[in-house]
Amino acid sequence: MTESWHTGNAADDGADTRGWIVGHFLDPSHGVRSTSDVEVKWATHPKGDKRPGWTTDDQRTTLVMLINGHFHVESTQGQAMFTRPGDYATWGPGVDHTWEALEESVVLTVRWPSV
Repeated sequence: MTESWHTGNAADDGADTRGWIVGHFLDPSHGVRSTSDVEVKWATHPKGDKRPGWTTDDQRTTLVMLINGHFHVESTQGQAMFTRPGDYATWGPGVDHTWEALEESVVLTVRWPSV
């Protein structure tokens, strides 16, 4: 790894950070993955896994995309059932949300900025 180039595996790289592989919370020794511009998470959720509660007043923009599985996202602005790879939802600052894996699911989440 160099400061501005990194290759890896999302599951491996996120193992110690709840799936988050890019963001401000990574030590600068992680090079290009340590940034305040964006956060990226790769998560495998077993069937029945759900967020323990609703987010509250998150001030970032978020995109959640299904890689595989069956996943449900509910927000204060609407809800979405993800059944096909590539199904996604995105929302702006101040929109609270929760989620549940209806089958084992792999989900990519991107949030910006990283705060």
